Amino acid sequence: MIFEHDVVVVGAGLAGLRAAVEVAGHADVALISKVFPTRSHSGAAQGGIAAALGNEEPDSWEWHMFDTVKGSDFLADQDAAEVLARDAPRAVYELEHMGVPFNRNPKGLIAQRAFGGHTGELGRRSIKRACHAADRTGRVIMDTLYHEAVRKGIKVYPEFHLLELIHKEERVEGLAVYDLAQGDVHVFKTRAVVLATGGFGKVYKTTSNCFANTGDGVYLAYKAGVPLQDMEFVQFHPTGIRGLGVLISEAARGEGGVLRNGPGERFMEKYAPTLKDLAPRDMVSRAIAREVREGRGVGGLDYVHLDLTHLGKERLSEKLPEISSFVRIYLGLDPLKDLIPVEPTCHYMMGGIPTDLGGAVLGQSGRIFQGLYAAGECACVSVHGANRLGCNSLLDLVVFGRRTGKRVLEDLPRLEARPLPKGADESVRMGLDRIKERKKGIRPRALQKQMQEIMSACCAVYRNEAGLMEGLDSVRSLLAQLDEVVVENKGGRFNTDLTDCLELEYLLRLAEVILVSAGARKESRGAHFREDFPQRDDLSWLKHTLVQKNDQGPLVSYKPVTITRFQPEARVY
Repeated sequence: MIFEHDVVVVGAGLAGLRAAVEVAGHADVALISKVFPTRSHSGAAQGGIAAALGNEEPDSWEWHMFDTVKGSDFLADQDAAEVLARDAPRAVYELEHMGVPFNRNPKGLIAQRAFGGHTGELGRRSIKRACHAADRTGRVIMDTLYHEAVRKGIKVYPEFHLLELIHKEERVEGLAVYDLAQGDVHVFKTRAVVLATGGFGKVYKTTSNCFANTGDGVYLAYKAGVPLQDMEFVQFHPTGIRGLGVLISEAARGEGGVLRNGPGERFMEKYAPTLKDLAPRDMVSRAIAREVREGRGVGGLDYVHLDLTHLGKERLSEKLPEISSFVRIYLGLDPLKDLIPVEPTCHYMMGGIPTDLGGAVLGQSGRIFQGLYAAGECACVSVHGANRLGCNSLLDLVVFGRRTGKRVLEDLPRLEARPLPKGADESVRMGLDRIKERKKGIRPRALQKQMQEIMSACCAVYRNEAGLMEGLDSVRSLLAQLDEVVVENKGGRFNTDLTDCLELEYLLRLAEVILVSAGARKESRGAHFREDFPQRDDLSWLKHTLVQKNDQGPLVSYKPVTITRFQPEARVY
């Protein structure tokens, strides 16, 4: 079947919803989602959304911008960081007027709490900047924006799996999707495609990401010729539930929770004397890893404790109800009485599809890829640089989701619909049939498990040359086995065996790019810590990594970082 819309947004998380809502009423826009929209991963965000409202104490967007740049280890493009910080108050008030039920302070204003890396007076003290709805902020923003999409009559295609970007050179003409419910391939003819497909944390064994975060849009853009940017920068959140990766939000530490090692010491005081437990995530994750390496994990094992016992029943139930529930359900512990076992978990991808400030995708040599846009975690604008601050993610989604929608509307008059190539979906159908026709081979989950173990061992919080090269060889060995992957389910409807095969290729190709990027960057910066190159090297490496798909393998190049207000300095907290 062929569907036709002016604009197709792929991904119905907050970035996709906000872009679609901006376009609705001005052009025919549709939303495609691999899951039902309100099951998108944005709904899992707990802690809050950053904005310099100054409702609890004096604040300014300049301070917020500085924290974003410094937190990024000075790799963020500062024009993007300024857009984010300047627009944050407007974005939060817009959400409030749409109906987002933010917590209130005694004055009736939107309540704000402290969060990692957010400071006042350019780093002198911790500051309360995170606007929140208890510890389910993403959930309530998601429901509110989905209501807006329904109210505006946006056509939604749930449970459609993106298979291919149909393009001619650097111009999008449409896309092919797999209808999970019917087991059929459909084609969309469109003038503009917005990719808002989220991250790809399922590359790693332990992750806070949902099962749908397999990098579909990022890989297919790469396959179409778009170079991927800064893929070596993978954020590990310091407080995932041990063994599960389920997130214990930074909000827990923002409300006063503290980290303790095996001997019971509050160890962050020696790593970040000013911000302590609210230092940026990369620093806290490395501190936990170091405590474990030096034998100060709990019982000599590979985890530490998060202590919330002193917060009291009222504060836990009012400000951290979901986190408290997670601890009781998954661990059988009571956060009022028990210490919570935590370890770093893969959480967020700073790298992705390069875009300009309006969400237009930058193809080869920085040229605009006509008709293709990206927003959210799959995009790299680059506002987060080498390390994202907590609460800047939800802000990124709504600020740049809106800007992308506006840019699409500006460009539409010159983006004429083109006839789709004859048999545009044929190669996709043939690829699916080839997988189904195999009689014997390797199950996709077996290869995925091997990949996740390789990435977790070779390219996690700490990295070195030998490990990265070993990981790259191992991932390429798995890539060579893709043609041997077999599915037991030969049917069409909700064939998760088949989608596992598709997602496996996306993840393996992205794992290769991550390893190539990390191997090339011979310094430590933000979330990328090289034990063999432990210092940041601004003279040689203050630049963005680009990786281009090539017949001979991924091709690495670089482009400069945009610096406007803040020169790189020592990152002391």
